[in-house]
Amino acid sequence: MINISDQILIRKYLQGDKKSLEVLILSYLKPIYNFAYRYVGSGQDAEDITQEVFVKVWRHLKRFDQNKSFKTWIFAIAKNTAIDFLKKKKTIPFSKFENEAGENILTETLADPAPLPQELLERAGITQMLNKTMEKLSPKYRMVLFLRYNDHFTFREIAESLGEPIDTIKSRHRRALIILKKEILNASNSA
Repeated sequence: MINISDQILIRKYLQGDKKSLEVLILSYLKPIYNFAYRYVGSGQDAEDITQEVFVKVWRHLKRFDQNKSFKTWIFAIAKNTAIDFLKKKKTIPFSKFENEAGENILTETLADPAPLPQELLERAGITQMLNKTMEKLSPKYRMVLFLRYNDHFTFREIAESLGEPIDTIKSRHRRALIILKKEILNASNSA
């Protein structure tokens, strides 16, 4: 679905109205940040990704096909930027923290911070439990649910944003809901 106000703002910007770009950016700033945060799990990294997304939008807006959805286009840019960021991010293997005796200072001094399912239910209620359960999902499932329920994307918009066939997106959505239901039932049975 094409958002008429996005089209008008883009057209005005391309005709020289700089304020139109500001309005367009402000309307997508929070959703893009939230999307990036869900993808990478870090506020600072999400801010960097969000900034990079809007720089790319600014650079390439002249080439944007105005017959298509701007929302889908910008979220596709956000997805690709987040993926590129994760590819560049280096991880430090736990073996780097071992001393000469083979003892790992991290595993020996840090307690497991993950609360038990019963503690989750008692301490934070269903919302926090759902968030924790969502974190267990693979990124491809988590992203479909996030776009569907947080950003209110249609299956078609999700498919276009992620560059996947619509049937694949519907299948991932269905599987993600089945996994969530199973995890929630397991957590509540443990409580």
